[in-house]
Amino acid sequence: MVSCAAFQSFLFEYDTPRIVLIRSRKVGLINRAVQLAILAYVIGWVFLWEKGYQETDSVVSSVTTKVKGVTLTNTSALGAVVWDVADYVIPPQEENTVFVMTNVILTLNQRQGRCPELPDDKTECKVKNDCVPGYASTHSNGIQTGECVPYNSSIKTCEVFAWCPVENDYHVPKPAFLQEAENFTILVKNNILYPKFNFSKRNILPNINSTYLKNCIYDSWTDPFCPIFRLGKIVEAAGQNFQEMAVEGGVMALQINWDCNLDRAASHCVPKYSFRRLDNKDSAQTVSPGYNFRFAKYFRDSNGTESRTLVKAYGIRFDIIVFGKAGKFDVIPTMINIGSGLALFGVATVLCDIVVLYCMKKKYYYREKKYKYVEDYELGVDETHGTNS
Repeated sequence: MVSCAAFQSFLFEYDTPRIVLIRSRKVGLINRAVQLAILAYVIGWVFLWEKGYQETDSVVSSVTTKVKGVTLTNTSALGAVVWDVADYVIPPQEENTVFVMTNVILTLNQRQGRCPELPDDKTECKVKNDCVPGYASTHSNGIQTGECVPYNSSIKTCEVFAWCPVENDYHVPKPAFLQEAENFTILVKNNILYPKFNFSKRNILPNINSTYLKNCIYDSWTDPFCPIFRLGKIVEAAGQNFQEMAVEGGVMALQINWDCNLDRAASHCVPKYSFRRLDNKDSAQTVSPGYNFRFAKYFRDSNGTESRTLVKAYGIRFDIIVFGKAGKFDVIPTMINIGSGLALFGVATVLCDIVVLYCMKKKYYYREKKYKYVEDYELGVDETHGTNS
């Protein structure tokens, strides 16, 4: 019966708002304060800060790079060697990325053959039985032959069939092999497009001529729109030390922000550069810190014997990250945000109702004035006529 009565009440009752004018300073001030806050939010945040009157579009971008710089090294193993772009930029082109080698471990004149493995807890041996023919672990330089041979005057290791002599990378050169890499420069050419507005631009601005481009170096104060960056300055702007980073390598981000208000002239749409380090900079707290990889240069002598130089390259990878948003006035988002703002004014009424009906001392009195229960008029008339007859 209770559920039936509830169903009848739901089905045959209708609620309609009733306007009650309450003369109260407290409630009146709360109402106006909430309305003022909503108005400030709609005008200040939605329209002025977030530009809610604009249609927006995300940037589409392409990036090309060109590194320049030459340095000289002079070591007992290599002698005097000049390093240019073809030597230290590996590979020559990548998508939105450029790698510059700053440190290196070279293993010269490797040939296929048999030689002792590097000593560690799994490769050191005393007798032949300590070595397993055909065994190779993840970190092995080759395949064990089953022989135990001298590595030096005091240590024996298992012999391997590999590129010999095997690489010894236990000690990374300090300071970095290419210390002068911090003076190398990188030219970043960035073309952007906002397809929704058919707006395109590039970071080499129209007022930049070839003479300026040959001599400028980016500086956030004096040359904020120069697209040529000195590597040392990029690392320094990210709060890092280039010579320390150059030893084991790392990953840097060169960020280009294209936030544009297309309601203004196109000349105001300019790139903003920023820099940060992406990998963990604390080498003492990470396993396998920095950034490195291996590659080989192969040779063949007159006898047809193949040899190679194994290169373990440490360096800094520069990721060019382009992001941005463009906005332009449009009627539809403007009307949507105006409508949403007007709807928010209902919050003031709801909040004031809560205060009046549940928090004030005269809440029961206000409830009587707020709510009025009216019976069905036609039903009441019929009952009256029936009684009179």
